[in-house]
Amino acid sequence: MDFKLNEDHTMIRQMAKDFAQKQIAPKAAELDEKAQFPTENIRQMGELGFMGMMAPAELGGAGLDTLSYVLVLEEISAACASTAVTMSVNNSLFLGPILKFGNEAQKKMFIPDFAQGKKLGAYALSEAGSGSDAAALITTVTLKDGKYILNGSKIFITNGPDADAVIVFATHDKTKKHKGISAFIVEKNAKGFSVGKVEKKLGIKASSTSSIILDHCEVPVQNRLGEEGDGFKIAMSTLDNGRIGIATQALGIGQAAFAFATKYATEREAFGQPISQFQLIQGKLADMALQLDAARLLVWRAAWMRDQGMKITKEAAMAKLFASEAATFVTKEAVQILGGYGYSREYPVERYFRDAKITEIYEGTSEIQRLVIAREVLKDLVR
Repeated sequence: MDFKLNEDHTMIRQMAKDFAQKQIAPKAAELDEKAQFPTENIRQMGELGFMGMMAPAELGGAGLDTLSYVLVLEEISAACASTAVTMSVNNSLFLGPILKFGNEAQKKMFIPDFAQGKKLGAYALSEAGSGSDAAALITTVTLKDGKYILNGSKIFITNGPDADAVIVFATHDKTKKHKGISAFIVEKNAKGFSVGKVEKKLGIKASSTSSIILDHCEVPVQNRLGEEGDGFKIAMSTLDNGRIGIATQALGIGQAAFAFATKYATEREAFGQPISQFQLIQGKLADMALQLDAARLLVWRAAWMRDQGMKITKEAAMAKLFASEAATFVTKEAVQILGGYGYSREYPVERYFRDAKITEIYEGTSEIQRLVIAREVLKDLVR
């Protein structure tokens, strides 16, 4: 892997940074304060091609690689983490599995509008009794009169209240565990589909999160994604790619906190000099920079490997684990550098601090990432 970005990557990164800082960052605090979904941000990102970056151009996407995606997503995340996770879910968790497992009719039906930001997608795997243990889900599906009937509920669904379609996982036979699970593209106007409780959250407050309810929800046979019984495989493959997105979100949050804290340290004076001249502050800045650089390298490696068509289960988990824990560390240190101002909503670091924590939880907790990494390491030893 060449660590120097090529001209195209450099250009798209700069374009994303300019857009994020001019159009998204100025509105981020207000969106957070009001817990207001960033509809206008999504529309503008759709026009720029950011909502379907890896979808092919012939289907309305940008036709770019994964590295381009993470370069853009980091800049969006640095400006507004809520907008970034909305973008990430649409790209990675909704469009991703349709692109990989969908048939041509499904791609033509669902990719264009969602890739252009005209519609929004979501991904529904977690349930009240099956978060980390995805194979234990109890949402059921039966085939009746030529339609699939889904019954159950899903929780903590990012984009849930605003999604036009959701990829839902359900089981045909609980005794088969993961082998009995299938995936379905469920449109919001489907009979029996409704949005449940909308969550009030610590961070990413402008991102919408809810439960969804499936009460004898009718889904056309042609909306099954992949073959019957392929759902668990689809879910795990999708999460590998989705973890790159959340790792990037964490990286962007941390980078924003680091940049703000560094600037503050050079301007804030104590005992007759900028606090950046004190060794204890310098030590914090050094540790923050180290964590972010290491996280970025892990994210870029996972993205590069995906672009080469390589298996990324271990590398995506490593990137997600390290970047999310780096984000919580860096944002905590940023608050500490600002002192009382860091705890005040007058400055953005308290928002970065709140936003960072969720990256250690969704799309696989840090504990699950460690299990995934260990499992892959042990597999490598056997080979």
